[in-house]
Amino acid sequence: MSIAAERKAEVIKTNANKVGDTGSPEVQVAILSERINNLTSHFKTHVKDNHSRRGLLKLVSTRRSLLDYLKKRDEARYKALLEKHNIRR
Repeated sequence: MSIAAERKAEVIKTNANKVGDTGSPEVQVAILSERINNLTSHFKTHVKDNHSRRGLLKLVSTRRSLLDYLKKRDEARYKALLEKHNIRR
């Protein structure tokens, strides 16, 4: 499940470090978290949708890789991001 363009622009705007920032780990994790939340709610009604579940696992793995990168580079930003998006570690 993708997110609407307006919602994606809003997520980017709230998580960007500067104007035009779309590639920072914070923005990427925020967009992935939004997509993961959408898919999680999708599975509440469509329990047997295993093809989308595979995509969900890939998104979670990608988010985990970005978080690991951020933890290596800057632990303070990492902890702030986990707290902001309520991500368990």
